[in-house]
Amino acid sequence: MAKNLVIVESPTKARTISRFLGSDFIVESSYGHVRDLPKSNLGIDVEKNFEPHYIIPLKSRKNVNKLKKEAKTAKKIILATDEDREGEAIAWHLLSALGLEDKPGDQIERIVFHEITKHAIEDALKNPRDIDLKQVNAQQARRILDRLVGYKLSPFLWKKMYRGLSAGRVQSVAVRIIVKREREIEKFKAQEYWSIVASLLKTRTARIENQQHKQQFEANLIKIGDKTLDKFDIANAEDAEKIMKNLEGAKWTIENVEKKAISKNPLPPYMTSTLQQDAFRRLGFSSKQTMMFAQQLYEGVELGEEGATGLITYMRTDSLNLSEDSLQDAASFIKKEAGDRYALPSPRRFKTTSKGAQEAHEAIRPTDPARAPESIKQFLDQRQFRLYDLIWRRFIASQMPAAIFDSTAVDIAATTSNRQPVASYYTFRANGQVMKFDGFLKIYPMKFSEAELPELAKDDALECQEIKPLQHFTQPPPRFSEATLVKILEKNGIGRPSTYAPIISTILARKYVERHERRYLKPTEVGFLVNDMLVEHFPEIVDIQFTAKMEEELDEIAEGKMEWQPVIREFYEPFAKHLESKYEEVKKHEITETTDEVCEKCGKPMVVKLGRFGKFLACSGFPECKTTKTLKQEPQTIGMKCPKCVEGDVIMRRTKRGKVFFGCSRYPNCDFASWTNPLNAEEKTD
Repeated sequence: MAKNLVIVESPTKARTISRFLGSDFIVESSYGHVRDLPKSNLGIDVEKNFEPHYIIPLKSRKNVNKLKKEAKTAKKIILATDEDREGEAIAWHLLSALGLEDKPGDQIERIVFHEITKHAIEDALKNPRDIDLKQVNAQQARRILDRLVGYKLSPFLWKKMYRGLSAGRVQSVAVRIIVKREREIEKFKAQEYWSIVASLLKTRTARIENQQHKQQFEANLIKIGDKTLDKFDIANAEDAEKIMKNLEGAKWTIENVEKKAISKNPLPPYMTSTLQQDAFRRLGFSSKQTMMFAQQLYEGVELGEEGATGLITYMRTDSLNLSEDSLQDAASFIKKEAGDRYALPSPRRFKTTSKGAQEAHEAIRPTDPARAPESIKQFLDQRQFRLYDLIWRRFIASQMPAAIFDSTAVDIAATTSNRQPVASYYTFRANGQVMKFDGFLKIYPMKFSEAELPELAKDDALECQEIKPLQHFTQPPPRFSEATLVKILEKNGIGRPSTYAPIISTILARKYVERHERRYLKPTEVGFLVNDMLVEHFPEIVDIQFTAKMEEELDEIAEGKMEWQPVIREFYEPFAKHLESKYEEVKKHEITETTDEVCEKCGKPMVVKLGRFGKFLACSGFPECKTTKTLKQEPQTIGMKCPKCVEGDVIMRRTKRGKVFFGCSRYPNCDFASWTNPLNAEEKTD
């Protein structure tokens, strides 16, 4: 008897779905895309309205033949790929690869769901639809645009710089953002400024040691006379010393006490960008790792007797929508586990603000709010558990009341007997904050500074225990981490949920960017050079606004407001003409440095060249002589003694794979080593 053939992208997803379907269904996997543009050539007929030439890659042919065979005898073919542009495109390519274009429409169905649960699958089967060609066209347009830029611009870089380089429509913008920040850091000059802090004590406090400690608090100088201080008003030690001298013998009294309750609301549930950012900050996961573990949780994990179970909703989303069922389930769980005071009178909903967000999607949430992380910990590996715990807590917290803090601001007058022109009136401020109700923090811990002030009232006299001048320096803008890069890409409308992780993986893999101190992204020499070449000669390709506009046009294609071929033509025709002129105009950029070393084979001078993996020595007689050598670079000192032996200097070294670490110059006599710069740690303890 003929059966229904359900096709999904991955074998894990297939196993989970098969649990919910009867014996008259077969669930198979396409193992991702079944057709793609060829790697050996452009694969796009520019003259024929940008017609793509798709092929079935060699690695996919065996599986495609198997699916073809099963499709011939199937009662019905159900395409159950993900509900996004990539998933829609996979479903569309399956029609062609399996020869199903001429099959009667009632024998082919497209179903979509946001979570892999019995209810969601059954509901999807009851509501099939056609393949959304608007989504397919948007995916196809992105793929063709990226291919045109990559396959046309990369050879230009090979000819004008050296082989192995590449350019990409979105990756090059990401590199530009990182390079721009690095140059801001290089140009940065620290500016000195000072603050004045007073340690104060209620005068009538009994002199019992622990009680005195409890009643003591600190206040910062905020005003001199009628002038509110700006950050740089106390510019140096001399300015600070003058104020300190003026405050000698001052009389300290409470001028004003202001108390108020402050509410801290929970954050919305995760979408792709915020999950990647938070998983990086809280768990140390890269964007690629976050998406890999999230996909495992979405597609299904074996939960003992329960079998393969999808634990979270679809993880590529820019929506903050939540289903009514999930909101009701969350409310029931909170009431049962935490009590009525931690439940909301009505569900809290969030408005999606992302550009081009698909409102039909949901935020990332647990498929069953009652499935607490600890209850399934034994079935998950450590990283799956930590990510599920993060997603579950964020969602549950979003349906809990605000945390309430009692906030107190106290202004203190320090009055001196000095006469003009020296100020005789100084205002200090102390701030206190104490949590009164934890609310959502009960389930989703966040850092909020708490400082308890003693009971203070207007006109209370205070005793000054100490006045401290504190020196500060402005800090350079921080390097981007994966989390902050994703945030800036999203803010500027560059990329979409499915592209953030691949963008970062690509620029790291191509050695345009490297990890610095494990957390940060720093451009390499190659990254600087390629970026500068593109900025000078192809400014539109690396322009943030231009790239964001292209993303908006792709969104409009997906919404049926634009056709894909005109969008590509509008970009490609001026780009191709400009590229042609640049081949004539731009001279080859020789990236070499002369050295005193001679080639061991031919005796010609060796030169330093820059390749995609960094600098190396090469014979100047190339191509007749192809001798190359690794370049031994002198270790770079960082200006501090070894914290372990106190004799050697701390130097910056690289592992065989190029990763930076810090060690002692006396190695192997001293084995000090650190991944982080010990100079930074020393500064923090000063």
